Amino acid sequence: MNEASLNNLKAIEGAGAASGLRNWRFVKDRWVRHVMAFGGISVIVAVLLIFFYLLSVVLPMFRPAALEARAEYGVPGGADAETLYLGTEEYAEIGLRLTARGEVIFFATGDGHVLDSKRLPIPAGASITAVGAGEPSQGAVAVGLSDGRALLFQAQYINTYPGDKRRITPGVRYPLGPAPLKIAEDGQALTRLAVQSHADQTTLAATTEGDQAILVSFKTSRSLLGDTTAVERKAAVIPATYGGVTHLALSVKQRDLVLASAEGFLLYYDITNTPHLIDRVNAVSNGARITALAYLSGGISVLTGDSRGRITQWFPLRAQDNRYSLARVRDFQSQAHPITVIVPEYFRKGFAAADESGSIGLYHATAHRTLLVTEGAGQALGHVAISPRADALMTLDRARGLRFYTVHNEHPEVSWSSLWGKVWYESRQQPEFIWQSSSAAGDFEPKFSLTPLAYGTLKASFYAMLFAIPIAVMGAVYTGYFMSPAMREIVKPTVEIMGALPTVILGFLAGLWLAPLVEQNLPGVFAALLMTPLAMILSAWLWTRLPASWRQSVPEGWEAAMLMPVIALSIMLSMGLSAPLEAFLFDGNMRAWLGRELGLAYDQRNSLVVGIAMGVAVIPPIFSISEDAIFSVPRHLTLGSLALGATPWQTLVRVVLLTASPGIFSALMIGMGRVVGETMIVLMATGNTPIMDFNLFTGFRALSANIAIEMPESEVNSTHYRVLFLAALVLFAITFISNTIAELVRQRLRLKYSTL
Repeated sequence: MNEASLNNLKAIEGAGAASGLRNWRFVKDRWVRHVMAFGGISVIVAVLLIFFYLLSVVLPMFRPAALEARAEYGVPGGADAETLYLGTEEYAEIGLRLTARGEVIFFATGDGHVLDSKRLPIPAGASITAVGAGEPSQGAVAVGLSDGRALLFQAQYINTYPGDKRRITPGVRYPLGPAPLKIAEDGQALTRLAVQSHADQTTLAATTEGDQAILVSFKTSRSLLGDTTAVERKAAVIPATYGGVTHLALSVKQRDLVLASAEGFLLYYDITNTPHLIDRVNAVSNGARITALAYLSGGISVLTGDSRGRITQWFPLRAQDNRYSLARVRDFQSQAHPITVIVPEYFRKGFAAADESGSIGLYHATAHRTLLVTEGAGQALGHVAISPRADALMTLDRARGLRFYTVHNEHPEVSWSSLWGKVWYESRQQPEFIWQSSSAAGDFEPKFSLTPLAYGTLKASFYAMLFAIPIAVMGAVYTGYFMSPAMREIVKPTVEIMGALPTVILGFLAGLWLAPLVEQNLPGVFAALLMTPLAMILSAWLWTRLPASWRQSVPEGWEAAMLMPVIALSIMLSMGLSAPLEAFLFDGNMRAWLGRELGLAYDQRNSLVVGIAMGVAVIPPIFSISEDAIFSVPRHLTLGSLALGATPWQTLVRVVLLTASPGIFSALMIGMGRVVGETMIVLMATGNTPIMDFNLFTGFRALSANIAIEMPESEVNSTHYRVLFLAALVLFAITFISNTIAELVRQRLRLKYSTL
């Protein structure tokens, strides 16, 4: 083979090798492009999955209430005797019907067949003339008799599990014995009756045929051996009733009595000792009359229904002179006919109401929600009963008999106003924003206002960014533009390593070391915030007054190192002057002075401590990204500006910062996102008090910290549980919206200053 052929062969082989390399590079480029696309799409999918998971947990709270008819049948036990009371046990499998003959009939709610029947021990010659039911959770029912006596009984349901199947055995017990109790001294028939019975105390309020209102209490006591029981009776006559009593209601704690008069007044009595009138309010207007009266669960709020279909919630407020008065809190006007029955739920602040048209309304007091109003059949319902779990409802009327419903109403406490607006909670003096999800008290009213938590999140962000932005951005400006390369190689990695410090460590140090230090040296802290910048400015001015030979002996860009001892000394001096300043300016106690002179409360773990700690946590990312943006400004821009006669400061302000502004803005928004979502520092360095106060010296509770605190204690799928997920969704939305706005602004800034 000649030399020319050999060269041609080598050229062909070289071309083939180059083509193979190009093809391999093309394959690698495509593979990397697909991997990067897959990674980006995966991130988007992951974010969307998080969003939709949070949404799937939150949405059930906003489903409307519904009644599902399960069964309809004739009156259990026969309709020949009038029904006086209707009730059900916990699982809504067995219903209870009390008749005018004194029979307690237990029946299956599914089909109405009678399971058992008990006859009350009513004396011969006496008949039932009134009936009253106590707090639903206690299950006490009293019947008033024509001879002025009353009989108290409770339905009891015994659960057994033969063969691992639940069996409920109904029965009747008599807490004060089977003998009727004397109520009216003159033996007149009782016409209306209210009762509350709990532990060893029972109270009955009644009216007689002579329109006399009577209050009788019975206190039981047992001997030390528990074999004998004594009953102490105490009776009193209730003062004037302004036109006769139409309805009575006793509070659960047996301290308050509310009467409705024929003239439309509510009369509020204190019955702890001798009954005396506390307040009298006109509950209706324009010729309306009170047609229903009942205490809400917990025994604090009382509900009135009137002849115009309006339902009103009232509860007592204490004035400055310690006198109580009934306050009209909220109205519900969703039914157009006179309200005939108001039935409270057992454990929630919800209730059902029926009117003369036969329609049923489901309401929730705290949320101020009308959950559901059914269309009436034209005939008033005689009785309405709600199951203890509020998941079933029974109605009874002579025309259609008994109807049994399943109630779908899992989260009535949630509404826009209860989550974000001011709510007038029971026993509070005015509407407020409050988060208080649990309590040991039985009459507790859950308070799910997210506003204090969102406010706390913004408060933490404000003070943390107020501390971090000047230090981080100014430090980035000096490091990226003025500092020598050798010093930059030390400073930048050091600050970035600080970003790897776990926030739980910062929270631990802030709560156990920084908070007490700030409290003990509060004047010194503020003196340091003032003296340190002044000391730096003074040192810089003195530096310019030094001989040129001294200044030139320090390498260019290392001048900042000269300020480190100045900063340390100014802080030490400020802390040393803390005690003298406190004694001279604040009478020896700055915390007390703040409260006395400015009305500012001081908590040891407060916003100042959190602002410093969170600022330290967020300085590294803001500094690092801002410094990269400043350092990446093309060198020819700065050199050109300096060559045209601009000073270094003018070049920085008019060229460098403008060109780097997209990156600096991104750094600030990333820092903001970090602060909004921060948990451990907020959790450990604040008092975690959900209050709405911008005071620098008080604590707060942020959304993230609240989730961390309460999620382990919440019942899965409860309203509390889902509201916590709603808080997480709010955090997600805040972060997403802020990042979106940040990206739009960053792109606009980049486009605006890209021509520099």
